[in-house]
Amino acid sequence: MNTEMEGGEVLDAVILGASGFTGKYVVREFLTHLERPDGQGLRRIGIAGRNREKLGETLRWAAQGALPPSIPILEADVTDAASMAALCRRTRLILSCVGPYRLYGEPVVAACVEAGVDYLDITGEPEFMERMEALYHESALISGSLVVSACGYDSVPAELGVIFHARQWEPPSVPHSVDSYLVLESDKQIVGNITTFESAVLGVANADELHKLRRSRPRRPKLQVPGPPASKAKSIEHQKSIGLWVVKLPSSDAAVVRRTQALLAENPHGLPAVNENSDLVENRRKFWSEVKPLYFGVYLGSKSFWSIPRTICIGLMVVLLGRFSWGRSLLLKYPEIFTLGQFKKRGPTEEEVRSASFKMWFLGHGYSDESHLLQQGSKPNMEVVTRISGPEIGYATTPITLVQCALLVIDQRQSLPKGGVFPPGIVFGPTDLQERLEKRGILFELISKKTIS
Repeated sequence: MNTEMEGGEVLDAVILGASGFTGKYVVREFLTHLERPDGQGLRRIGIAGRNREKLGETLRWAAQGALPPSIPILEADVTDAASMAALCRRTRLILSCVGPYRLYGEPVVAACVEAGVDYLDITGEPEFMERMEALYHESALISGSLVVSACGYDSVPAELGVIFHARQWEPPSVPHSVDSYLVLESDKQIVGNITTFESAVLGVANADELHKLRRSRPRRPKLQVPGPPASKAKSIEHQKSIGLWVVKLPSSDAAVVRRTQALLAENPHGLPAVNENSDLVENRRKFWSEVKPLYFGVYLGSKSFWSIPRTICIGLMVVLLGRFSWGRSLLLKYPEIFTLGQFKKRGPTEEEVRSASFKMWFLGHGYSDESHLLQQGSKPNMEVVTRISGPEIGYATTPITLVQCALLVIDQRQSLPKGGVFPPGIVFGPTDLQERLEKRGILFELISKKTIS
């Protein structure tokens, strides 16, 4: 195991924060993809963080009892600009697992943009993502650094799920709105990691900063969805079409999907690639022509009504206490108490991760014929249901989605946008990311299409 920072070969990718709880699962997932399918040799990756000893332990754990591969171990500290610059000189791509990103994310983005290095992360923090876009997008365009946040469960399933759903509306039908309903399943209690909980608490504490940031930025073209305005979301309801009790979820998914749709309003044929031929241009234009604009909402679902009050109770405690420093201190000191056991400092066990899975339902309403939109007072008369399902969201699905995004950047960089700060949908939508995820057990399904009265 190599521990030198300077003087080594330039790597395809480095996993930063590899010894963290999620980072070690990302390392384990990446180890299964070092061989190139086209026979062009190994993908060269490294792992990085502050503690060399912990990084070595991570590599041995990720190798699952086999002899750890010869992977460079690089010491790097996000609070040290020189350390970040040196790390960027060793790689073409950084996979950042150093949350909460509000506290530790910006120095990594800044270093990557300065060096022209590509960057992916797994954040679900809207304020961080939109602030990075405001601060670094123009510089990234110039340097050629492709910066893509939310490449984990937040928010690849939502982004690809909306795209997959929209493409099921074959002409002359047209979608109007789609809501996603997340169902978490396990025969054991599902436990989240403290870093995820800390990100949520900090998001509540800094909600005003997000609103202020959005007000300060130039207005983008307004999303033009044919038909009437979106109906007002209900806080709690029973969705008979999919047999779930649901509660409105303050998720980053909605913000990320809206960013992709706003970019499509500005770039209806998608983003041009670094080096694209006429076939690639035609495929990209055809792909995005099949993705119609729609309203999007996010809910948490359950087959049992009685899980809804529990979810609301946890949400209220986080919102009420997260506004005050003393409240945040209590939340982060005793997460198990304030989340009724759903988040623990130790995170989930291996057995808990293996036992868990998710289903994400997409319930869409629209028109069987686009001409109906011209009729005064017309209402949606068609319903489409799609679904994504896969393993546990935080430590199985997130590593899978991040690593597959990384492999696309490594192997197909010339077919992706030159540079800029973007959400994942606009970058990876036209690629074969969906097919790659399905090979790793994340399934996309059309459940039903029907007319409604």
